[in-house]
Amino acid sequence: MTDIQFAPLEDWGLNAERPVIIAGPCSAESEEQLMETALRLKDTQTQVFRAGIWKPRTRPGSFEGVGVEGLKWLRKIKAETGFKTTTEVANGKHVFEAIKYGIDILWIGARTTVNPFAVQEIADALEGVDIPVMIKNPINPDVELWCGAIERIAKAGITRIAAIHRGFSSYAETKYRNAPNWQLPIELKRRRMDLPVFCDPSHIAGKSELLTEVSQRAMDLNFDGLMIESHITPEKAWSDARQQITPVELNTMVRNLVLRHMDPGSNGFLQQLEGYRSEIDRLDDELMRVLEERMKVASHIGECKKENNVTILQSGRWDSILSKSIEAGLEIGLSSEFIKKIFSAIHQESINKQTKIMNQ
Repeated sequence: MTDIQFAPLEDWGLNAERPVIIAGPCSAESEEQLMETALRLKDTQTQVFRAGIWKPRTRPGSFEGVGVEGLKWLRKIKAETGFKTTTEVANGKHVFEAIKYGIDILWIGARTTVNPFAVQEIADALEGVDIPVMIKNPINPDVELWCGAIERIAKAGITRIAAIHRGFSSYAETKYRNAPNWQLPIELKRRRMDLPVFCDPSHIAGKSELLTEVSQRAMDLNFDGLMIESHITPEKAWSDARQQITPVELNTMVRNLVLRHMDPGSNGFLQQLEGYRSEIDRLDDELMRVLEERMKVASHIGECKKENNVTILQSGRWDSILSKSIEAGLEIGLSSEFIKKIFSAIHQESINKQTKIMNQ
């Protein structure tokens, strides 16, 4: 994405002071529900009103949105409240309809981002159109796929682009609806620091009581804003009732967020931070040397196995290493998930080296 220039949020007509709040119900259900929610959100820091018009659902027969009729409601809300409006688009027809009814910002959902054909159809529909587009991460944890979707929209001539982190599908049991995998949006931001990044704590959390925790983490990581699902009566919502909060609850949550500064403005702090960073660098160098030595030993094991015509994978040995490492990690305050990821990666690299030796 090195040749792409992203416009700042000020160019979207927004007050870019963190956190920029996008809020509204998961789904547009009726004109009354939408208008009442919007009017109550006027008393919060919300700048953009969101609502799903077309809802991609896992199973047929679920509520799949009110369609174009909802765009008329959003247009009325925009006229009466002054909110900018945003909705999800999943194909070219959605783009045409949303623009026709004056939607200010489009977003591409996770189920669409994962499909380059669908993203390209949207990009083609956006040719020659000047409108901001927000792109949610794909449902699977793949930063390249996320970058690819952003690049496709950018190549259509769109410069007002933002990413939305909404978490990733996972077979592992976690307390969240979608695993945050914070390292992926961090990597995205590392690649392009000028790309605005929002967090969607509603879809990460899946439960209203976890929203504050996820939102605070996003602010601590210097995300630009939050997209939060808010409904006048969440318990009666037609979709995703469990993760929605009332406008009053949203207002309280946002006001209680702790906002930290990027520039601490204190020489003492910076000197202390640099000291810690130097220590981290030293330890990282030491880790690299240890890994180098470990891989040398793994290569010797590969040569020994080749000479004795023994298979590379010894499942019992690997299970023993992993169990022992997890136990040792827990004793020093490291999570079993972290230890498993680290040692699985080391084990795979060892297998790769031994496979290369076997094939020589």
